[in-house]
Amino acid sequence: MFMAHSGVRYLVLLFGAACVLYALVGWATGRPYDRPMRVLASIFAGSLHLQILLGVAVILTIPGSFSTALMGHILPMAIAAAVAQLPVSVMRRRPEEQRTYPPHAVSALIALALIWAGVAAIGRSLLETTG
Repeated sequence: MFMAHSGVRYLVLLFGAACVLYALVGWATGRPYDRPMRVLASIFAGSLHLQILLGVAVILTIPGSFSTALMGHILPMAIAAAVAQLPVSVMRRRPEEQRTYPPHAVSALIALALIWAGVAAIGRSLLETTG
């Protein structure tokens, strides 16, 4: 379970970076809001939600895996998932002509910063592999 949680992190980071880049390019070029942005943002948020579920499974299945230091990991990750989900939910409810790229770029950057903070809280770097 731990290896799955550790491995999915790369997908989360990949989807987060892709979401930021796509939103920035769409914003910079003035391109109309499109379906790929919505899908990419949904994949990023969904992969982050999966990562949280795997993290909970690690805590529940590995004896002694929970510590007080882990709270500094869990809290930023939960907030990152909420931040990543916000523009997906908001844009879905807006009329087509009011949908824009900046909320996706900003929220994905904030979510990635929170992910970095959560990983740093347990003394690891974003790309560090442990066994």
